[in-house]
Parts: sequence; structure tokens; C-alpha cells
Amino acid sequence: MKKILLSFLLAVPILGYSQSYQVNLQGQKQTAMGGAGTGVALDEAAVFFNPGAVSFLKQNGVQAGVSPIFLKAAFRENGSNVTEYTKDKLATPVMGYGVFGSPESRLRFGLGIYTPFGGAVHWDPNWTGKYAVTSLDLQAIYIQPTLSYKITDHIGIGAGLVYALGKVDLKRAVPITLNDGTSSTAELKGTSANFGWNAGIYVETISGVTIGVTHRSQVTAKVKDGDAIFNVPDALKSGFPTKFSANLPLPATSSIGLGFHPSAATVIAVDANWVHWSTYKVLAFDYNNNSRIPNTSSPRNYHDGAALRAGIQNQTTKRLALRAGAGYAFTPVGKGYVTPEVPDANRLLLSAGLGYKATDRFSVDLSFLYEKVMSRNETNIETGLSGTFKTVAYIPGISLSYKW
Repeated sequence: MKKILLSFLLAVPILGYSQSYQVNLQGQKQTAMGGAGTGVALDEAAVFFNPGAVSFLKQNGVQAGVSPIFLKAAFRENGSNVTEYTKDKLATPVMGYGVFGSPESRLRFGLGIYTPFGGAVHWDPNWTGKYAVTSLDLQAIYIQPTLSYKITDHIGIGAGLVYALGKVDLKRAVPITLNDGTSSTAELKGTSANFGWNAGIYVETISGVTIGVTHRSQVTAKVKDGDAIFNVPDALKSGFPTKFSANLPLPATSSIGLGFHPSAATVIAVDANWVHWSTYKVLAFDYNNNSRIPNTSSPRNYHDGAALRAGIQNQTTKRLALRAGAGYAFTPVGKGYVTPEVPDANRLLLSAGLGYKATDRFSVDLSFLYEKVMSRNETNIETGLSGTFKTVAYIPGISLSYKW
């Protein structure tokens, strides 16, 4: 039993720190274009995609949007013919941006609020992997004030300070029977507040091709005095921890993007992202009560993960723009480390959307993203959970914007 309890606590840190829960929904136009946006100056979401491009925006503006995530994961245990599914649970990543300053000035100001990590996974409380996880709710919101400066008429640089607010709520069954015959449960809840940064350069070439390079720093989410809530028989409670502390890495991302402009009405964007997951080697946790569970250190040995994205926008009429895109992301989760919290594998992304300019100042943008996570059969080296995972996500989105 003690080994299973140790596995429970060792697995907690991977919540949402995999590409499975790295949310790439920071702008509706960019989402509809496969998530590409580093090498183009489309709108206020450039605060996130490339701060260097903010100084090239032709108008000031504000926008706000949301992208509800409908996630469905399935698991079939090896040797079984029964497939188990997650419950329907909605996660709602939000984003909001503002760009200020005279468009004729070389210096522009921006502010972004967005959700780069988040998710919601809810299995049946009595499913096969209940000792691994029964539910997970995760959210990380970044607040980013930004400065962008046009060095020349064709080169812009920008940088922003990131203030990251995070929270997580994880529930699992514990292999101890309560008086009513049900399994004991454990819930881990924690919050964090930490800093990072986002910087980029944007270049307009003589040929008309635009180039963007960005780097978003790692944010180390430091959870102190998180709540460990164990529902176990009263006679055992004194031996279980009530608090935990941990340092959890949200990895850095480096991106390069190209923008092609075959006509005044058409923009093609291509991005390559490199996520620095290789910094995620070992997870260490401190608990305030070590009677039953000692402080733990668990290897993860992730490798870096990459994603390729491409999209197109066509200004079909004065008021209507149509968009489409595709992408492919490579998982950073190595063999033996796939879990029900992060049932990750290589994934295919397909997207589409449109924008409608209701007036000269007000517009609406819609997007839809489909993600197919490839089927993957794994045996977890810590919990021993062995079987095949399949996951799909359907993500509609909407944003409203006002320009001046």
C-alpha cells in the first residue's frame, strides 16, 4: 500500500505540464490558422505571439475571447475488451489584449492576459485507473505588460514581463477501504504566483516576406503550503500530510515564423515551435508530515517537443475574412511516463475560422480547432497502469475586438 501511496504523490507534478495541456489558443485568428502567428502582425494577439510585431500594427485596439475545450479521452486496459471514457467537463481558456500608442510612433504599448496551460479531465470515480487519477482541473493565467519598439521602418523588437498565476485541483482514490466499503480519496490543491518574460523580433524583408523570432521563458511555478486533503479512516489521518510544497516547471518555448503575402488580400503564416521540455528531469516534493509518506524525488526525463503549424487568411470581401490551418505536434513524454492526467502522444491539428467586420471599429472572430491525439499503448513505470489511450479535443472559439 505504501508503494501505491508514494506513486500517487510522485505523479502529481505532471499535471498539465505536458503538451497535452499546453494550451495554444491565444488568439482566434491565429487559432483558425493552425496556431501560426510568430511571423505575421495580424492583431493585438501579437502581444503573445511576437512582441516585436506590436509596433507594426496599423491601429490601436482591444479584444477579448474564450475557447471552450471539449476533451474526450478513452482508455482500454491491456487484456480487457472494455473501453472507459472521461466525463464531459468544460475548460474555458480566456484571452484578452490591448495595444496603445500612436500608430505613427515607433514605440507602442501592449497588455495581454491569456491561458497558456490548462485543462479538465474527469474519469469515473471507480474506473480502472482510479488510483492514478479520478479528476484534474488545471489553469495558469499569464498577465503580460509589453513594450514594442520599431528600430527601423522594417525591424521591430519587443518584450514583456509575465506574471503567472496558477491553480490545480487533483483527485484520486487511495487503496484504503472506508467503513462504508468505498475507497479512501485524496485531493491535492495548490496555487502559485511567479514571473517570466516574452521577447521577440519582427522583420519585413525587401521581398515582402515577414520573419518573426520569439522566446517565451520558463516559468517555475512554486507551490507553497498546498492543501493535501485525505479522506481516510480517522485512525489513520494523523499519519497523512496536510500540506505540500513543490517547484513545477512550465517550459520555455522558442519559435520562428514566416509570413507570405501573395496578394493584398491573402496572408500565409508558417511557424515552428520548440518547447524546452528537457529541463523537466526530476520532480521533488516536500510534505509537512512524513509518518507514512516521505519526501519524494521522481525522475521524468522528458525530451524537447516540437510543433509545425501553417495557416492562411483571405480577406474575401471588405467585411469577411476566411481562415484555415493545420499543424502537427510531437510529444515530449517518453516511454513509460504516459499517465491518465497526461495521456499524451503525437497529435494532428486541423482548424478553420472567419472574421466579420461589423463596422469600421468593431469585429467578431470565430475559430474551430480539432485535435486528434494518436493512439498510444503504454505501461506506466510507477503505477503499473497498462493499456491504450486515445484522446480527441473539439475547441470552438470567439473573440470581440474594437479598434481606433
